[in-house]
Amino acid sequence: MRAFRYGLEHELAILRADGSFADHTDLRFDGLQAVVDALPEDPADYPDLRVGDQGIKRKRWYVEGFERFDDHGGLVRCDPKGLEIRTRIHDTIDGAVAAVRADLVLLDAELARRGLATTAIGFNPLRSEYAVVPPLNDWEQHHRMGSPEERTAYVHMSTYGPDLNLSGAGLDAAGLTDVARKLTHYSPWLVPLSFSSPFRDGAPWGGMSARTHLRTGQRPAVMVFLGDADPQVAADPSLTQVARLPAEVGRIEFKAFDACPDVELYGELLSLLTGLVLDDTLPGRRTTPDAAAHQHVAVAGLADDEVHRGTGELLAAAELALAGRPDDEKRLARLRERWAYRECPAVDMLARYEAGDQVSGLHR
Repeated sequence: MRAFRYGLEHELAILRADGSFADHTDLRFDGLQAVVDALPEDPADYPDLRVGDQGIKRKRWYVEGFERFDDHGGLVRCDPKGLEIRTRIHDTIDGAVAAVRADLVLLDAELARRGLATTAIGFNPLRSEYAVVPPLNDWEQHHRMGSPEERTAYVHMSTYGPDLNLSGAGLDAAGLTDVARKLTHYSPWLVPLSFSSPFRDGAPWGGMSARTHLRTGQRPAVMVFLGDADPQVAADPSLTQVARLPAEVGRIEFKAFDACPDVELYGELLSLLTGLVLDDTLPGRRTTPDAAAHQHVAVAGLADDEVHRGTGELLAAAELALAGRPDDEKRLARLRERWAYRECPAVDMLARYEAGDQVSGLHR
């Protein structure tokens, strides 16, 4: 039986003590960094976690934002959008989910001391766009042209989502690239299970995922990390990337889900992805995401009968591939129940909003 390993990266938005939504317009990097500074640092994290050029990602928690530089590449400021929790690489899905849950408890406790709290939502409910002000200077323009993801980095300032990571598939570079193409093709029928962005510009926008509607076509659905000598795929957005540290080699990273308020859903989605990696029956392949298909499902989600049927077919394929893996089978059974009821976090968010409750800073 193939033994996979798992990691999670969970992006979180910030609320004020009164429940109002806080973003780059009223958050200060130094204030959020002080929260991170107060949290424990574990040197054992570093073989698995990338620190980054600016040293901002020193811990399992870090401030997520858009960095600005001077004409010589010196960091000038970072406009924060929120915080991210990331895990080490774990031998089990349960281990990765438990790690996120434990680190979220520590983070929320530290934020509470400063009159702040986290919330999980897929899209900034107040502002659809992040304005790059002042415009990028020459050094920044050159820096941001390094990859399709750098070029469109400003897009992520309005969106919140996880990176769900699995490795240990035992595949060579060609096999990993094929898996990435498969998951990219089927992404429109995977993402509705996670939709959590029914608000935009201060009100419901008429769909389930503003994040999916905006980002798809500009940002990757899936990325695989290959070794230095492995052939890379030229694509926009990217499908492959050279691993930045040894622990990344062979990693399959699904990037298209919305942020989920219930981290248990991440575990279920990781089991689904595991099943689809193991599956050898599904024929679809794409190098770049189908923007039109994603934008269609972003509106109706699982309420669309054809989308619902397509998602069900993926669940069935994963179930067959996961036979004999009881923990995965249990998680997938819970996910199938969500699918049967056409549930996703956005449905609950809209119901609470209509009932007059405050949802991620919004209320009727």
